[in-house]
Amino acid sequence: MNKMSTASALLATLAAALLHAVPAQAQSGPGYEDPDNWPQYHRSYNAWRFSPLSAINKDNVKRLKVAWVHQPGNITHGLQATPIVIDGVLYYVSANNNVWAVDAATGATLWHYEPKLSPLAKQSFYAAASRGVTVGRGKVYLGTLDGRFVALDQKTGKELWSTQLSDLKTQYGALFSAPPQLAGNVLFGGTTGGDQPIMGKIYAVDADSGKPVWTFDVLKDDPASWPGDSRKAGGGSAWMPGTYDPRSDTIYIGTSNAAPDYYNAERKGDNKYTASLLALDPKSGKLKWARQEVPHDSWDFDSAYEALMVKKDGKDVIVHLNKGGFVFVMDKDDGSLHNVWQFAQNVNWVKGIDPKSGKLIDPIYPEAGKRKLFCPNLLGARSWNHGAYNPQTGLWYSHAMEVCNEVVAGKDDPSNLVAMSALSLGIEEIKLVPPPADKPHGRLDARDPLTGKVKWSLRYDMPPLSSVLTTAGGLVFTGDLHGHIYAYDADDGKELWRFNAGSGLRGGPVSYAAGGRQYIVVPTGLGSHAPGFLAGAFPEIKDLPGGAALIAFTVD
Repeated sequence: MNKMSTASALLATLAAALLHAVPAQAQSGPGYEDPDNWPQYHRSYNAWRFSPLSAINKDNVKRLKVAWVHQPGNITHGLQATPIVIDGVLYYVSANNNVWAVDAATGATLWHYEPKLSPLAKQSFYAAASRGVTVGRGKVYLGTLDGRFVALDQKTGKELWSTQLSDLKTQYGALFSAPPQLAGNVLFGGTTGGDQPIMGKIYAVDADSGKPVWTFDVLKDDPASWPGDSRKAGGGSAWMPGTYDPRSDTIYIGTSNAAPDYYNAERKGDNKYTASLLALDPKSGKLKWARQEVPHDSWDFDSAYEALMVKKDGKDVIVHLNKGGFVFVMDKDDGSLHNVWQFAQNVNWVKGIDPKSGKLIDPIYPEAGKRKLFCPNLLGARSWNHGAYNPQTGLWYSHAMEVCNEVVAGKDDPSNLVAMSALSLGIEEIKLVPPPADKPHGRLDARDPLTGKVKWSLRYDMPPLSSVLTTAGGLVFTGDLHGHIYAYDADDGKELWRFNAGSGLRGGPVSYAAGGRQYIVVPTGLGSHAPGFLAGAFPEIKDLPGGAALIAFTVD
């Protein structure tokens, strides 16, 4: 070996050592394995959205520069995906289920898959939007806008199989806006449709053949829970990705609100298993346990968000945010409660939730023909954009919004439930408004996930809709509706770096290593239905530009 090649080898070794250098207190095991990759939706099954890489850190993050930009060329609903990165290849989805494989070091397109969608997909309320793909078993998996699970060859993007699961005509356009997830050799996921007069379902297929394995009916077949015919149109879809814990062989997946959302007169009962976190057996689809967070949900308070898993007294517990503004801390093996703490500053639909029993304390229900103020609003104390947990600080970083809505409940007019895009909101009127004695706003909180104690909090003029990323470099990355991307100090929230992307953020930032460098990749381009709803309280949203660009950053 000559001197030049020896020097190159030494530099490569040094770069690799620096890339994987982590503080002495760093752990190993769940959340730390496979540091170079972002192999699944939340990176690890415990839903941390934490990267163990620390080459980009508090000392050098100010030198973060654009490495490459990938533009898919379609901007409808922006970019809502969380990219998946495995062995130097990045996979993501843009509008209308366009799937891309990209060189993670250069941004060059390796392959592109454009599905042939049914024309019915354009008639759905949720048309165009897609939140990601799943990669494994040599395949890239997609949930489509016309109700299918699809498997692509990981190397070529060639379609391997396609399985039709939902019927858009009879299920009011219920489709897969979130990526189905792997549980061993089973691929599972739920459809949109919590706000539609359908009976929500979770589907599972064989991950290698696409053959259906089981279907789970979210709405419990029990007349005490669903009197009369209310179950047939009760909503309850599981529209966000679940997680799979391989140690206990358990799927955790949250479900949506009941329907009609606000008009509850014809669905008396607790309406199981809407607004619940479910634990399912992946082989059979049978229910292991369920924690219903909002019985008889009458406020559109889904339980569809991520099942964060952290340690309490040496054992894993699940930390689960409900749209109604409370966080439930529960046993991962049986769903029993450890604590319930208030996440939203403005809550008036209940006086509280009993932290031992989970019982709602003095709930105030909507009424037909009467205008009532409810806080939080129908988008929740936070929208579906995900928080992140850093095991080194012990803090959970999550956005929040302080926006309320005025609601006049009312029975749905059957003539308005004809279109495939129809929603069963059960309202005569709804309007987003400021909370009492304050302006509507958003936050980024750093909290103890078990108690809710706030370490630091940042206020924004409009609620950020980006997911959060945290890293072993002591950083927190996120973005706002204006298109600013931020890096904050994970310990105290100090802003360390900012970049103007030109359009707001809705997707999930990720971090990985390729070619000896750590990258931060951020999906940009404002979209989804949330900004449209929020425009009632924030008129300036209507003037914000759309877009769709995947931007990669690194330090030279």
